[in-house]
Amino acid sequence: MKRFALAVFLSALFAAPFAAGAPIRVLLLDGESGGTYHNWRLTSRVLRAELEETGLFEVTVVSAPASSGDFSGFKPEWSRYQVVVSNLDSPEWPEALRAEFERYMAGGGGLVVVHAADNAFPGWAAYNEMIGIGGWRNRTEKAGPMWYFEGGKQVSDPAPGSAGAHGARLPFQVVAREPEHPILKGLPAAWMHVPDELYGTLRGPGKNMTVLATAHSEPANHGTGHDEPILMTVAYGKGRVFHTVLGHDVFGLSCVGFIATFQRGTEWAATGKVTQKAPAGFPTAKTVSYRADLAGMDPESSMGLRAAAPAQK
Repeated sequence: MKRFALAVFLSALFAAPFAAGAPIRVLLLDGESGGTYHNWRLTSRVLRAELEETGLFEVTVVSAPASSGDFSGFKPEWSRYQVVVSNLDSPEWPEALRAEFERYMAGGGGLVVVHAADNAFPGWAAYNEMIGIGGWRNRTEKAGPMWYFEGGKQVSDPAPGSAGAHGARLPFQVVAREPEHPILKGLPAAWMHVPDELYGTLRGPGKNMTVLATAHSEPANHGTGHDEPILMTVAYGKGRVFHTVLGHDVFGLSCVGFIATFQRGTEWAATGKVTQKAPAGFPTAKTVSYRADLAGMDPESSMGLRAAAPAQK
């Protein structure tokens, strides 16, 4: 009897702290962006709204100090959350904070990397393994090879050079490479994304990385001529990572394709499965589709971009 009681006690002590049927607890992490080109305060509002509208997520927003700031009071309780959504482009964190986050992820945490969050932490080896590939902040071939698709096959290109580039914000087609993955299952094989930055020449270890979808980077728009990774998953220890390079601004975040893959990717990173159905009005292979209610949260930036995408749905 005593052994049984001890077993029950230990089982309760080490049981997962997340109750079945309860909302998925999300920590939306934002802050420093390395310049004025990413309005993280505004984009975090949109990301939070997109998650909360599903009824699946309970979102807490936490802003990290600037890398040169005081971290003494910044102590996120990572274990309270099933997934961390990063809207943070910071160059550096204290070693102790990095180690805590590494333990969270290796132990089964979830991470969603949105757009410029893959610019962050160039010198943090574990973070670069988590995101698979990243750009800017003086990354070079030392960060790892470039990864892209050519002739339908994934390529690891060790050629020297800097990491991270994009042309003007124009609409582009996203093509599924793993259509049966839970994040993409039931969505069109190809769909148009609204005007946004199409990242290219991203570099990294690419360890345990699966490219879910790509987009062709047109040389006519200062592109690489390659099919560049757009949506990815990465396994890190017991943790799951969903990485999307989409979403430079509110208009990019308002694309129905972005919203669906972001919502599904966050659920998958947290739980390993996706329960959400494909939304109505999803973009097609030839037409974009965006949410005017979300785009209107930043009318100054979104109105000018709408003219660049005449085939609206």
